[in-house]
Amino acid sequence: MEEEQIRVINIIVIGVIVWGVSFILTRKIFSSYSFDFCNRLLSTVHATVAVTLATLSVQDWSCPVCPRASKPSPQQMDTMAFSLSYMIYDLICCQFDQVISIDNAVHHFVSILGFVAGLAYQKSGSEIIATLWIAEISSPFYHLREILKEIGYRDTSLNLAADVCFATIFTLARIVCGPFLVYVSLTADNPIFIKAMGSGLQLVSIFWFYKIFGMMRYKLFKKPKLNKKAT
Repeated sequence: MEEEQIRVINIIVIGVIVWGVSFILTRKIFSSYSFDFCNRLLSTVHATVAVTLATLSVQDWSCPVCPRASKPSPQQMDTMAFSLSYMIYDLICCQFDQVISIDNAVHHFVSILGFVAGLAYQKSGSEIIATLWIAEISSPFYHLREILKEIGYRDTSLNLAADVCFATIFTLARIVCGPFLVYVSLTADNPIFIKAMGSGLQLVSIFWFYKIFGMMRYKLFKKPKLNKKAT
């Protein structure tokens, strides 16, 4: 086995263990908060680090998705392995929550398959890194809106601002940039499996956009409740 493959496997295995231990410690530190709250704290950390690593591993800023259908650079492989370790941890962790989200589980499963395919085929490095960036850039605001609710800021201007930031960034990244990235992946010489995973993630994003649009329409245009006077 090549040294590069050993390094990637080590990052994945150690990463899953570190994420698991970090969650246990987070649960102990924030014992008065919910399972979901603690998991979202770690999810925010992953999203922030993943976007940073993805940004640093872009090979050509004049064309962020270039070279197309190329072998991942060592830095890109490490970034993919880092996020793969998190996706494995989170998929397992979410099974222990009281409410299991089917669409979220599908998203994680497709993401895991995409990372594994990219590392196994040794292709599509630029496309997968761009997908990671697009997928995670809105995540900190997504988790922030739920964290704010649990610490007492539900239905406040701060929570609404987090909602608007999340919805705006999600729309620009996944609905505006996402289809272009899918087109780039489908027209390049990528393995059919990776093309299928990219298309699958876009379909999940469109489904989520439908739900987000409904949420924002309700929050921005809902009628204020009127207090009934006692008679």
